[in-house]
Amino acid sequence: MLILRFVLHYGIHLLLPGVFAWVFFKNRWKQAWLLMLGTMIIDIDHLLAIPIFDANRCSLGFHPLHTWPFIILYFSFLFIPNIYVRIIGLGLVIHMFADLIDCLFIL
Repeated sequence: MLILRFVLHYGIHLLLPGVFAWVFFKNRWKQAWLLMLGTMIIDIDHLLAIPIFDANRCSLGFHPLHTWPFIILYFSFLFIPNIYVRIIGLGLVIHMFADLIDCLFIL
């Protein structure tokens, strides 16, 4: 079960942005994929937690950049006309989805 959790979590973090980039941003899929991968920088808020990593802790609602007000903000980026803001928003929403899947394994 731990291996499935690991594969799903990191597969969603790394591969799903690539799929979305390929499908929705064909002309600039590499740039879109890299931008979405760059959104993983929001995990920097994990450094504020003690311990920094806990396999049995759900990130959603715990770490500051993983709280509902920020999640709503990330989702709102999808509706802003600027293509780069949309790509970043998509990366952040995918990131939150990956963390949600991870949280479901903890339940």
